[in-house]
Amino acid sequence: MTYTELIASYSTSMAPIPTEVSPGGRLKPPIRAVLFDVYGTLFISQSGDISVARKNIETASRLDALIRAYHYPGSVAELIDAFFQTIADAHEAMRQGGVDHPEVRMDRIWQQVLGTPEMETARRFAIEFEMIVNPCYLMPHLVEVFSAFREEGIPMGIISNAQFFTPLLFQVLLGAQPEKLGFARNLVFYSYRHGVAKPSRRLYQLAAGELERMGLDAGAAVYVGNDILNDILPAAAEGFQTALFAGDRRSLRLRSEDARCAGVQPDLVITDWRQIINAVSNQ
Repeated sequence: MTYTELIASYSTSMAPIPTEVSPGGRLKPPIRAVLFDVYGTLFISQSGDISVARKNIETASRLDALIRAYHYPGSVAELIDAFFQTIADAHEAMRQGGVDHPEVRMDRIWQQVLGTPEMETARRFAIEFEMIVNPCYLMPHLVEVFSAFREEGIPMGIISNAQFFTPLLFQVLLGAQPEKLGFARNLVFYSYRHGVAKPSRRLYQLAAGELERMGLDAGAAVYVGNDILNDILPAAAEGFQTALFAGDRRSLRLRSEDARCAGVQPDLVITDWRQIINAVSNQ
């Protein structure tokens, strides 16, 4: 079974849960590029927090079956404890090396936790674990959005906390890798590839540099995300226009109690993906 077949075997339909936020704001024309977050923005993200496995009986049961299939000798609780500790140790080592918001590669983490020298085993386990704990599904109307921007010749990009399996979700849910959907290869930035995660400004700086090489200023690009801290704050700090996707209660992160986000407002708020087409195209 291929990785995409493995993901597809877990895929189930989900619908966004409406929020009480109203759409509003506007972008300054002209918009020459659009960049997106992935989890909770392009894709419905069921939990986003693997500690849910401790509380969700069904999830814990599925994880128990998973670890037995992979011959893990401990319990689900021991697995999750080892997982978090291995990540924490890796993060600390990276911080000592000067990385402000470290990102790990999950396949390597699972190699350590499972005690396996086989990367293939670690990758398959990583996929199955992720699909059980944090199932994803496509937000409504994305096909229309991608088609509209592709037809208008507006480059699209991605800045996302992500792992090796993230591009495969596009293949499973949209039938093609991001590049085939109209995303510019040089504007795709996944955290695991760079060893740094949002809310670090580093990925946004890299994206701004690529836009500059394309003859575009960051201010002529809009970044769309669901999290004020991870998405809107660092994107705005690097000169991007910003749009908050507030279309799913599961993933909306307003961060109203976080002092770092005090006074931070997106240029645009959307609750339906069709709204971004109008905001970008009708300028």
